[in-house]
Amino acid sequence: MADCSIFADHKSEERYCKLSLAYTTDEEKEKIEKAIKSCTPLCSIEPNIYGGDVVGGKKMITIEYHDDCDREGGKVFEQIMCELGIKECH
Repeated sequence: MADCSIFADHKSEERYCKLSLAYTTDEEKEKIEKAIKSCTPLCSIEPNIYGGDVVGGKKMITIEYHDDCDREGGKVFEQIMCELGIKECH
C-alpha cells in the first residue's frame, strides 16, 4: 500500500498498550475505521476506542488495550499499520 499521511503514536506499559492515529480528512478517518474493524478481532480482548481533536486541524482515533497479559494488542496494531501503509510510529 502507498505511503499514508496518517500519523501513528504508540505507547505501552506492563499489560497496557495504546495506538493513536492522527488524520485530517474524512477519507483517512474511514480508512482507519475500516482497518480497526477488520483487525481488532485478532485479539481476544475488547479494546477501548475513542476520538478527539489534535492541534493543527487534525483529529485522532485511539485504540487502547488494558490487562493485555499476552500482549495480543501489538499484533492488532501491526496489522492496522500495515493496512494503512504506515511504516513507523512517531
